[in-house]
Amino acid sequence: MKSRLSPDIFNIPVREIKNGLFSDIYFLHTREILKQDNYHPRVMMQIFQRQHALLCGIDEAIAIIKKCADNPENLVVKALHDGDEIRPWETVLTIEGDLADFSHLETVYLGVIARQTKIATNVRKIVKAASGKPVLFFPSRFDHYSVQQADGYAAHIGGVAGVSTPANGVSFGEKALGTIPHALIAAYNGDSLRATKAFDKYVDKSINRVALVDFDNDCVKTSLQIAREFKDKLWAVRLDTSDTVVDASVLPLMGRIKPTGVCPQLVHNVRAALDAEGFNHVKIMVSGGFNVERIVHFEKAHVPVDTYAVGASLFNSNINFTADVVMVDNKPCSKFGRQYLPNPRLETVDMK
Repeated sequence: MKSRLSPDIFNIPVREIKNGLFSDIYFLHTREILKQDNYHPRVMMQIFQRQHALLCGIDEAIAIIKKCADNPENLVVKALHDGDEIRPWETVLTIEGDLADFSHLETVYLGVIARQTKIATNVRKIVKAASGKPVLFFPSRFDHYSVQQADGYAAHIGGVAGVSTPANGVSFGEKALGTIPHALIAAYNGDSLRATKAFDKYVDKSINRVALVDFDNDCVKTSLQIAREFKDKLWAVRLDTSDTVVDASVLPLMGRIKPTGVCPQLVHNVRAALDAEGFNHVKIMVSGGFNVERIVHFEKAHVPVDTYAVGASLFNSNINFTADVVMVDNKPCSKFGRQYLPNPRLETVDMK
């Protein structure tokens, strides 16, 4: 039997959830009506979605049920596991018990599973497209800080090689990765070498030295300048050229290729320049607007990228989960078009 994350690892605002702060109001009305009417049928709630996906968020959903349901010890919960591949309409979670005890949680647990499954599924697609090359999870700046821990865990389930914020790595004990931003180079008056030397002087030596080389829009020149200074200490260069500009080394080839941003020709130019001076050990990391389609294109063209740092595209698309009552007092009862869909893969959760 697979293990599950402890409920205590999650930052769950128990009081607020119990009070219904994050619940659609009609679920609160449902709880109030059932309690005031002293009506307590035993129902089965069934949760599913409609596409092939990589499931995530189940452990947090279970934690929410354990900590925020009324009388959770009276509920029977069965669930798949984070990291399970799921099919359209496959039941991923069932909750059996008095609906008044857990009606107020539906909005919350559905949202948790939806977001984390979206992230995990998108990451898995990117990782597959990268053909075994490391993928770094760098989208946290594009969303609210409060989702970083959950997103990082979902990215881990999806197979990323690293995350960018400490919060991203909390759930699985991973340290954040990342080296030099453009802001540091700007603070050193646009001197990329000086900024890289400052990083090398003051930052933990166990962290790989990765130079950001696009500040002056001449990645070949800056890469060689830093490589000559750092020699074997330089682990990689990162190309992050804006998709609205053309790097100096690519300008002569305009008219025959799509020249803007981190294009394949730019990567080839930097690789050739480094190799020509004996810096074969220096890896090339790329970032800036990478998605599945773009990575597939790079890989099919054998562009010499070593690591992909991916951001906003990992938040694209939605995976929506639905919860339906499908049994009442052990008898089938559901809205038209829905029915109980047993899933032998579900495992009973210890609710203690």
